[in-house]
Amino acid sequence: MIQINNLNFSYDRKRSLFKDLSLNLSAGHIYGLLGKNGAGKSTLLKNIAGLAFPASGKCMINGVESAKRSVSVLQELYFIAEEVHVPVLTPAQFLKRTAGFYPKFSTIDFYGYLKTLDIDDALPMSKMSYGQQKKTVIAFGLATNTGALIMDEPTNGLDIPSKVQFRKLIASVLNDDRCIVISTHQVRDLDSLIDTVLILDDHRIVIEQSVDELTEKLIFGVFNDTDGLPVLYEEDSFKGKYAILENTAGKFSKMDLELLFNAATSGNTKLLNTLKPSAYHE
Repeated sequence: MIQINNLNFSYDRKRSLFKDLSLNLSAGHIYGLLGKNGAGKSTLLKNIAGLAFPASGKCMINGVESAKRSVSVLQELYFIAEEVHVPVLTPAQFLKRTAGFYPKFSTIDFYGYLKTLDIDDALPMSKMSYGQQKKTVIAFGLATNTGALIMDEPTNGLDIPSKVQFRKLIASVLNDDRCIVISTHQVRDLDSLIDTVLILDDHRIVIEQSVDELTEKLIFGVFNDTDGLPVLYEEDSFKGKYAILENTAGKFSKMDLELLFNAATSGNTKLLNTLKPSAYHE
């Protein structure tokens, strides 16, 4: 679905943001792209969407270079930016003017998503609160039924009940023909939603693995004492030690996405080496 081949990108000659970055994202998955502020998450998504242009390398959707902005790409791609800018139109008016660009757009789905997200389709989008505006854009993006749906910090501006509804909707729209990529630095918002973890750090993807692969290789838990245990990373807390262990006994534990993120972005080579070769990209 989405292929990135040897991507090189920089905003100036002094500092390269990405160097020879390659990544393949398949349909039927929800990818969580995680990284610290300034790590380049938004820039990577813009390159995928053809809104930023690499110095070399290619970003392709279904084998077609996205930077060329061809009709075949645009009708199969919907990108929701972190900051939304809405027209002086009601959702119904916006639908009439825009939905025709997406062959698989579902009007029934759109109004259903608006109802679920508690949006008044008769109210001009420009008069909505920022959170309502963002939910309207999300509803439209889901209703396009594009093969590639890319969202940059979609939960920013949403209250807690709206975040719950967002997670439910995203889980419900995934199918074998759709690839969903969600970027965020609010790690908890993606917990239990994504099936594949992408962590961007130090200008490269340092972790690229499914949740099943991660829980097969790692144990997540809280321990009173970690002496003698195969600890890969740990943090002190009032409950004890939050730790990631190497899963040498084939046990199952629930993934702690925030702890994994902290470990990966701390330069923890023990963890990254345990997840080689598929998770670590030089």
